[in-house]
Amino acid sequence: MSDQVHATDERSSSENVEGETPLPRPLAPEVAARRDAALKQVRRYGDPVLKTKAMAITRFDDELRAEVQRMGQLMDEALGIGLAAPQVGISHRLLIYRVVHGGPLSVLINPEVEWSSKEDEWMEEGCLSLPAVHVDVERPVHVRVVAQDPYGAQQTIEASGLEARVIQHEMDHLDGVLILDRTPRGQRKEAMRALREALAAPVALAAPAAPAGPAAPAVPAAPAGPAAPAVPAAPA
Repeated sequence: MSDQVHATDERSSSENVEGETPLPRPLAPEVAARRDAALKQVRRYGDPVLKTKAMAITRFDDELRAEVQRMGQLMDEALGIGLAAPQVGISHRLLIYRVVHGGPLSVLINPEVEWSSKEDEWMEEGCLSLPAVHVDVERPVHVRVVAQDPYGAQQTIEASGLEARVIQHEMDHLDGVLILDRTPRGQRKEAMRALREALAAPVALAAPAAPAGPAAPAVPAAPAGPAAPAVPAAPA
C-alpha cells in the first residue's frame, strides 16, 4: 500500500495499498538486499494460511510482543506500510501498520469493525503476498474499529482515508480474504495472469550481506485510539 492512495480516476499506476511505498529507482544496494530478504519471508499466493481464518489471541505476553516487533521490522525492511500475521505464516488475529513515514507503529489485536460509513470509494490496492498484482477495490471511506493492544488493553480507532483502507485490507487477511476476492471479475483475470508470471519468475540471487536495518519500533504501552493521521503527500 502506498502512503498515498488516490481515487481510481486520479491515481498513478505506481500507487497501491498494502505493501509498497513508491520506490526510488534504483534502490540503494543495501536497501534492495534487505527488501528482497524480507519479501522472501512473506507468504505468497497459494499458501493455505492466506485462505484460512486466523485464531483469536488470548495470551498477551512477551512472546506476543516479540512477534509484533519482528513483524514491524519485517514490514519496514520490505518497504511496506501494513502487514497481517497470516502473511508471515502465523494464524493470529494480529495486524500492524504505519501509514506515515516515521510515525508510530499501530498494532491491532483481535480487531472488529464497530461501524463503517455508507460512503464507499474505489481505489487501487496491491499486496505483498500477491507480487505484480494491482487491482481496484471498493471499501468504506471511514471506519471505527475496536481492538486490543499488545498488553491486552482495549482501544478504539476511528480512521479515514488511507488508514481506514489499510486496516480493512489487513483485516481481510485475518479472515482469509485477498484483494483478488474483492476486485471486479475482469481485473481479477488480468491480475491472475500477472501473478502467475511473477510466481513463475526465477528468484533473484541474494545480494551480499547488507548492514542490519534499524531496530523495530518499540511496542506502545497501551496507547489510546489514535486519531486518523493525515494522508502524506506520497509513497503493499
